Amino acid sequence: MSAVRLLVLGVIRKKQSAHGYAVRSELLSWRAETWTNVKPGSIYHALKQLTAEGKLSTYGTESSDKGPGRTLFALTEAGESEFRALMDAALVSVDMEELGAGIAFMDALPRAHVIEKLREQRRNSAAIRDELLAMIPSFPGRYESPHATDLLELWSGVFDNLSGWTGSVLARLEAGEYRMSD
Repeated sequence: MSAVRLLVLGVIRKKQSAHGYAVRSELLSWRAETWTNVKPGSIYHALKQLTAEGKLSTYGTESSDKGPGRTLFALTEAGESEFRALMDAALVSVDMEELGAGIAFMDALPRAHVIEKLREQRRNSAAIRDELLAMIPSFPGRYESPHATDLLELWSGVFDNLSGWTGSVLARLEAGEYRMSD
């Protein structure tokens, strides 16, 4: 899954239509470059690719005093379906960039659906943590190959933290915090 695709579709969906510079400006205002690999070139590439795939449509240009007119994009039905599919994949992902993109737009979905997906993501994180911890006894001791055990402990800690963080978000969702699509 491409977090950039989800971010581009999500911003255009949120704004109902936008040009590339507006998408870029919105993502910069969120400081998305600090938690994703989104770059200006990847935004414009995603716009071109999504349009070629029929996920976005163009419907005119917005004039600009600072240069040529800017092409306006809107989601198509296929784009809405792509957004939903990418959201479902992102919300269960243990990849930080993908999950972050999903969290950024979770308010676009019904509360119960997001809760279901994040419960699945929490189970995935806990399962990975448990698998990593279970490997430790079979690895050489710290003095024979110290990095192997340390790496397993590092990554099991990362997934333990992710599982705990997801639990906190779930508790807030279940308590009725956040405005959701329903």
